[in-house]
Amino acid sequence: MISFENDYSTGAHPLILEALAATNLEPASGYGTDRFCASAAERIRTACDAPEADVFFLTGGTQTNAVVLSALLPSWAGVVCADTGHIAVHEAGAIEATGHKVLTLPEHGGKLDAAELEGYLAGFFADGNHEHMVFPGAVFIAHPSELGTLYSLAELEQLRAVCDRYDLPLYLDGARLGYGLAACDTDVTLPDIARLTDVFYIGGTKGGALCGEAVVFPRGTMPTHFLTHVKQQGALLAKGRLLGVQFDTLFAPAASLVGTDSSKADSRLGAEDAPCSPVPTLYEAIACNAIDRARDLVRVLTDAGCSFFRRSPTNQQFVILENDVLEALAQQVRFSFWERYDDTRTVVRFVTSWSTTPEDIVALETALRQTLHP
Repeated sequence: MISFENDYSTGAHPLILEALAATNLEPASGYGTDRFCASAAERIRTACDAPEADVFFLTGGTQTNAVVLSALLPSWAGVVCADTGHIAVHEAGAIEATGHKVLTLPEHGGKLDAAELEGYLAGFFADGNHEHMVFPGAVFIAHPSELGTLYSLAELEQLRAVCDRYDLPLYLDGARLGYGLAACDTDVTLPDIARLTDVFYIGGTKGGALCGEAVVFPRGTMPTHFLTHVKQQGALLAKGRLLGVQFDTLFAPAASLVGTDSSKADSRLGAEDAPCSPVPTLYEAIACNAIDRARDLVRVLTDAGCSFFRRSPTNQQFVILENDVLEALAQQVRFSFWERYDDTRTVVRFVTSWSTTPEDIVALETALRQTLHP
């Protein structure tokens, strides 16, 4: 069955599997102290234009959010996010389980509004009883947002300014960061994110790796004894090399991964269908392929007459389907439930990834035609 269920339903890019196999028998120190993690961290510093950055590798997004925020926040503080934020909706109370409250503000296209954030903070500190309340101790955003939308550079700068005025760290969830950076109508770069946030992570699990997230403290401000904190949370991987090898491959120069056979390079990196030329890294090539296929996906869904619940420039597309159409289409295509729209219609999500092919798009187009026009 063709799948648009999510961007981690297939395993890992073949070049990552090759790198894991090629280094499999090389002994390496544990807990992220190996040469692979060191090389990956240096390549990430270069990509971020942040030579002083601290880089730490964890295995999954929810784990990363819980570990980082619990390390940043004092015991009396919570974290501010949009009410659609992943930490508020789809992480099973992981942040609250660390003893920190999630403080939500209304979403605007899945995003926080800087003026609204400032109003909330000003109101909090103006309240004569605020010493008896949960303090806002950090600000959480996701780029792309949980709805596939993107912050503009101006919006990020406005949020940064508010955080500076209230001395709050700005933390960016980058589970799908590559897809946001590859989107056609973005003016945000990886160095911009490194410049404007206090900590963010680069998602590998949803970006072509088997698993793994690279946490970046761009100004070298990783909390004291962070490794010890990670271990205390049960999140320290003994075979840290598994994460290092994957990110070292994702951020290696593309030419160094594929040798001299340019036709083979194009095929394996996905560059034959992508407009990103030249492609500096595998991470960027993976994202470009997903964005190209997402544009094809939008065209197919639009031509089929589907109504969009939210417009997204990234690899997640949300559409409204009649329930009977949903049930029929689900016999041929995998997609994910998002929410009930009304009694007869449902919002579903289609997602592209590194492994989505033009043939997948054609198959979806055929399935939609057969379902809608039997």
